[in-house]
Amino acid sequence: MPHVIVERSFETPLSQKELDAVEARMAPCLDLYNVRWIRSYWSADRLRMVCEYDAPDAASVRSVQREADARFERVWAADVLGET
Repeated sequence: MPHVIVERSFETPLSQKELDAVEARMAPCLDLYNVRWIRSYWSADRLRMVCEYDAPDAASVRSVQREADARFERVWAADVLGET
C-alpha cells in the first residue's frame, strides 16, 4: 500500500487530552477506509505534527481525517527514500 503523509499545525499547543480525543474518533474510520496509522512526529512545541499512514490512496486518508474531525493542512502520497 502507498504511504500517505498528513501535515497538521495548531494555533495553540495541542494537549495530550485533545490528541487522545482525535485518536478515539479516528479509530473506527481507519478500518472503514482500510487505512493503517504507522507513526506520527510531534514538534517539541506541539504546534506541528506529521503523521504517516498506509492507505489505498490519499483520498482515503482525507476521508478518515474529515470524518474524525481531525484538522489537517495537507495530505499527500509519498515514497520512502531508500526502500527498494
